[in-house]
Amino acid sequence: MPVSSAFRPLVLAPAELFTENLAAHTVQERHYATRHRAVAWVRVAAFGASIAAVWWLFSRGELPAVFAVAALAYVVFLLLVRWHSAVGYQREHYRLLAQLNQDELARLAGQLSGFDAGTRYLDPTHPYTADLDVFGPHSLYQLLNRATSRLGHDWLAGWLLSGAAPAVVRQRQQAVAELAPDVAWQQEWQARAKHYPKQDADPRQFTEWLRQPDFFRGKAWLKVLLLVLPPLAVASVGLWLVGYSARPVLVAVLVLGGLNGVFRQARAEYYRHSSSMRDALRAYWAQLAWFEARAWTAPRLQELHATLHAGSGQPASVLMGQLTRITGLFSIRESALVAVVANNILLWDLGCMWLLECWKARLGGQLDAMLEVGAELEALVSLAGFQAANPDYAVPALSDTPLEVTAEALGHPLIFTRQRIRNDFSSRGAGQTGIITGSNMSGKSTFLRTVGLNMVLAQAGAVVCARALRLAPAQVYTAMRTQDNLAESTSSFYAELKRLRLLLELTATGQPVFYLLDEILKGTNSRDRHRGAQALIRQLHQRPASGLVSTHDLELAAMAQELPGAVTNYSFNSTIEGDEIRFDYRLTPGACREFNASKLMQLMGIAVNE
Repeated sequence: MPVSSAFRPLVLAPAELFTENLAAHTVQERHYATRHRAVAWVRVAAFGASIAAVWWLFSRGELPAVFAVAALAYVVFLLLVRWHSAVGYQREHYRLLAQLNQDELARLAGQLSGFDAGTRYLDPTHPYTADLDVFGPHSLYQLLNRATSRLGHDWLAGWLLSGAAPAVVRQRQQAVAELAPDVAWQQEWQARAKHYPKQDADPRQFTEWLRQPDFFRGKAWLKVLLLVLPPLAVASVGLWLVGYSARPVLVAVLVLGGLNGVFRQARAEYYRHSSSMRDALRAYWAQLAWFEARAWTAPRLQELHATLHAGSGQPASVLMGQLTRITGLFSIRESALVAVVANNILLWDLGCMWLLECWKARLGGQLDAMLEVGAELEALVSLAGFQAANPDYAVPALSDTPLEVTAEALGHPLIFTRQRIRNDFSSRGAGQTGIITGSNMSGKSTFLRTVGLNMVLAQAGAVVCARALRLAPAQVYTAMRTQDNLAESTSSFYAELKRLRLLLELTATGQPVFYLLDEILKGTNSRDRHRGAQALIRQLHQRPASGLVSTHDLELAAMAQELPGAVTNYSFNSTIEGDEIRFDYRLTPGACREFNASKLMQLMGIAVNE
């Protein structure tokens, strides 16, 4: 496998670095593509020359020379095949490295549609993911995810679904800080796995299957037959080829074929499980070898490195390589003719099953740990890639002040314009509510998502889109996109009430909660909406919760007088210049000064009296 370039700190701007890498790897890909074609022609020439030589010697009656040349040609051909395969690997590797840099450029440009959206992780009952675009089209998951395996995807998704404890967050931050500057190492890690694209199978099902009782348990007689029958069958075939009776061959085929038929179901089961995991195991083997080859200083990386050397004392990549080779032996079934010969002469499938169970008996208990380490590293590399691509993002500081969220120049990580507007914001302690009023399209909802997404990033261990962020651990909870559900005969208003009830239940547990509520109770009349919103804020004020509430209801801003020091007014404002409405998207202290709904309706052709 190719070795990545030496460590080089990230001194270029990310876009420049990725563009430079893309060009360099594309050149290397073309170089190896040329070599690959050349070696292919060498193979053709060698094959033609060997056929000609064998024919010439045979025509002269030089039978010993025929066998010698044929044997030599076979060895040379195998070496050429291996050389051709190695050059092909290099060509593909540089193509994958080029594609990785193309992907990074796409992420920087906000072109996320080509990446896995992680929609399988969407859950409408989750505290925040649906409202904050954590998963789905144009989502945080698409921006972060650089994993290739099913388990790696699940680990990263798990970090985004639930905030980690402060000690765990700090460990991840330290690990990511060590990984992030070495972009070449990260991309080599990713490219090694991308050679093996069929990684959709869940490895947890494979390891669970391995824990089932062994097929060979109580079948010592079958092990004896595996050792005795194939050599006898091969010997009978050899004797038949040199002129002896074919009867022993027929007997061997009937006996071995009968054994294969009796155990047909077990053979198929072992093949199914092994073939489904073959690419995933090969990918982990290649990645773990890359990780083991380096000394690490971050405590969590050292712990993961030590885990890979626990148990038998052999590196995990060696053990994984053994398992990869064993599962790869089952692939002979993909060629029907070869499989028939191998199974009816050598009992190939049964022999592979025995090898797999021998491996499991020695080391199978370590497989879960190896896979979990690989998956965690995939998640860490995803965070490191995100940090490397955004060197101006801040590493958040964890606060001991309950429910503190203090941000400088906080921006939305899924807004990719160069003119991204950033805002300062601060909230400390429980019982704090920021009421955000503002005109339509002025940025209220976007700001709520900005706060929420950066809190999710921070509690996953990632950098945040801010100059600085200090926050205390808290459960993020949102109520922003409630919709009616015809299947459940639920109106949007009732769906929102259910959502708010979950918030009240969550805050009643004593867990710190930071809530983000957008236009709450919008499905009812203004009087009920105002009364209900006031009641909710008063109730939340008594609990270990703080948050932000956006509203068009200016009357709600009066709560700052009812609960001074606990309710703070903010606003997003717009200005009307002729037929244009201008927005500055700046978070401003105090209630909104003016609204633009009437002007927007006029621009749409609705006659509204001034």
